[in-house]
Amino acid sequence: MSRTLFQNANVVLADSVRTGSVLVEDGKIMDVDAGSHVQADEVVDCSGRHLLPGVIDDQVHFRDPGLTHKEDLETASRACAAGGVTSFLEMPNTKPPAITLAGVRDKEAIAAKKSRVNYGFYIGATPDNVAELQQATDVPGIKIFIGSSTGNLLVDEQAALERIFAETDLPICAHCEDEATVRANAERLAGTTDITDHSRIRDENAAVIATKRATELARRHKHRFHVLHVSTAAELPLLADASPYITAEICLHHVFFNVDDYPRLGSRIQMNPSIKTKADNEGLWQGLLDGTIQVIATDHAPHTLEEKSQPYPQSPSGLPAVENSLALMLDQAGEGRCTLNQVASWMSDAPARVWGMVGKGRIEAGYDADLVVVDMNEKRTIRDAQQHTKSRWSPWDGETLQGWPVATYVHGHCVWNTIRGFDESFRGTKLRFDHSRGGYWNTVDGIGT
Repeated sequence: MSRTLFQNANVVLADSVRTGSVLVEDGKIMDVDAGSHVQADEVVDCSGRHLLPGVIDDQVHFRDPGLTHKEDLETASRACAAGGVTSFLEMPNTKPPAITLAGVRDKEAIAAKKSRVNYGFYIGATPDNVAELQQATDVPGIKIFIGSSTGNLLVDEQAALERIFAETDLPICAHCEDEATVRANAERLAGTTDITDHSRIRDENAAVIATKRATELARRHKHRFHVLHVSTAAELPLLADASPYITAEICLHHVFFNVDDYPRLGSRIQMNPSIKTKADNEGLWQGLLDGTIQVIATDHAPHTLEEKSQPYPQSPSGLPAVENSLALMLDQAGEGRCTLNQVASWMSDAPARVWGMVGKGRIEAGYDADLVVVDMNEKRTIRDAQQHTKSRWSPWDGETLQGWPVATYVHGHCVWNTIRGFDESFRGTKLRFDHSRGGYWNTVDGIGT
């Protein structure tokens, strides 16, 4: 039995920040208001620092297997640990794609050997794999690409979508961009080499049409559905109608970058869905603040700088973000744009509830001790060369932020801190999912244990 006491911390709870001590025993939180007299094997002095629940990133592309020259589960999970991310959910468009339960199991086996943090893997939908989707139970959910993707992962035929929503039980998430709209725009702009045209090809209409289509399917079939990477303010009215079935998220590049940044950053901010306007930045932020959007994720999708440096449209879409996401939001909290309670809700509690991650997302007795020690006074400048992701670059290169993680704990074990670096011996575990609890809207008090 091992005990750790996080002493004199500003503990970020679900609805408050309380100065005190948190006791962890054998990887579980035992007491969030422990006395100073409590016996422990290790005491972590958190004086002047905050203790947050570990970040859960529910949308990443870690490229393992098949594209490991860009990233793999070892380098990506190190980036997670350094960024305060203690759990991730990875998308199915690897090579081969995870469109069978056996394919998901293969990725879990790789993660068991490589990942320093906790992991889960979506199963991907195709036009004809409903039988496989029905067999999957202990996975976070089903991912549909309603828009261009690799291989046979594109599902935009109405009949196939109807079958998936009608004949499966797992929660569904989707990349929502209307394929017909994207193709028509691409044909109209054929031959362009202007990177700014990426946002004209993957325009507001493409996002709105697909999001409307998917949310209508979810409501009609009464099937839990999560809208990934909302990129336009025009989508928000589709999400504002209260529904026990619909949740949504934003990714930080859609809040921090807009089309005015293309001249400065070029293909570094080329993403699908595309970067939109400054008005969309502001609208999406307001959607977070008013609760229309529940989750923040990264859509971490690295490519090498050599690949990204190709002229448009040969340059691929995607950017790395997982090791800077928490710091970006801590900086916003420090500037007064949001609170630390909101950051913890958007990045930890909400994704745990959406995907039914048992024992995750809060600092509360009985929960897993996935924790991040944060110094809100620390300033660092993001540098390409200092990134832990294999791609070794960031679209935020040169940005100075205040508020950074200084130590990350998974199941009570310190997997990284600024003094010792990484614990090379520790590995995270497969996440547990309980979809019977009903998701975000039915777990207001947290997902529990």
